[in-house]
Amino acid sequence: MSKIPVFRPLIDSKEIDAVQNALEDGWLGMGKLVGEFEEKISNFLGLEEKHVVCVSTGHAALHLALILCDVGPGDDVIVPSFNNIADFQAILAVGANPVFCDILDSTLCMDPDSFKGLISEKTKAVIVMDYDCCLADHDRISEIAQGAKLRIIHDAAHSFGSKYKGKNVGSFSDITMFSFDPVKTITSIDGGALIVNSPEEKKILHELRLIGMTQPSEVMYKNERAWTYDVNRLGFRYHMSNIHAALGIAQLSKIEEIRKSRVEACKYYSSRLSKIDSVRVPESDFVDVLPFLYYIRVPSHLRTAFRDFLLKSGVDTGIHWQAGHTFTKFLNFKKGDLTVTNQVASEVVSLPLHSNMETSELEKVCQSVEDFFRSGD
Repeated sequence: MSKIPVFRPLIDSKEIDAVQNALEDGWLGMGKLVGEFEEKISNFLGLEEKHVVCVSTGHAALHLALILCDVGPGDDVIVPSFNNIADFQAILAVGANPVFCDILDSTLCMDPDSFKGLISEKTKAVIVMDYDCCLADHDRISEIAQGAKLRIIHDAAHSFGSKYKGKNVGSFSDITMFSFDPVKTITSIDGGALIVNSPEEKKILHELRLIGMTQPSEVMYKNERAWTYDVNRLGFRYHMSNIHAALGIAQLSKIEEIRKSRVEACKYYSSRLSKIDSVRVPESDFVDVLPFLYYIRVPSHLRTAFRDFLLKSGVDTGIHWQAGHTFTKFLNFKKGDLTVTNQVASEVVSLPLHSNMETSELEKVCQSVEDFFRSGD
């Protein structure tokens, strides 16, 4: 029996043709399609004074964002423990220390009060993430961060295409990072982007992503190379290729189709599953969001049996995520009271969510969840 996977990208002839055309064009590294993808992202987000820089992965974007914020050895970066490993590893990569804060039970995003209570003289920045179909309290977090003179890195890996109080995610934060990896709402196979405030920050990022070379992007975006350049800073092999950008452009053109189908799927899930006493569904009406994942919370003592039951029924599930402070590498880093994080991390389960998901698949997932709890397991 084939199972319904947690993730399935929306790939059809449009993406295949775009990649084939890029391959036939013959310029496989960073070139004009990367510049075009950045421009289309900027237009989509309605950016007027901010700048888009595409890179190889979301993790690369986080790493470069921390460098741009001048975070280094001895500095602290406050981050929710309930988060992706990429955030923690990016902090370690610049020699800084993650400081783990708690999340809100309602949104599973950063608890502003927990964040505020962990600020010290060593704190240099904060990473605030959006989770699945919920957005963080960005106004409150920004108010706290600005009062403490901290840089804010908005981890919007889950929220590309969403809006916060009528503003496009990516248009209002200090620094915003996006991920376009294989499982995101739109994918470029692997890829990421940073949204920054000034031409100076954009210039620094252009050098950082291209192993420190000052080779101008305006030349490379013509599928050409400048053979004289300088190197005046540490750099990384973090640029995006034309092949990845070609796929990203094709995906971006379908974003409203992707949004509509995912919102409908999430509403279907919540309508069905909210009727089960042992299941907590997201506290979201799915207005102004482009959902990346759909999660439910189940009693922790039942989670393993629940996931096994669904798998035997042909439904795959995931856990997003294990709490960062529980990993061996991070046991000794500073943390606040993580009561909510510990509870959520033991209860959360990701259900399958795809773009253009078949109604029969949604029905099968819901029926399997209902069957488990009806059986009394």
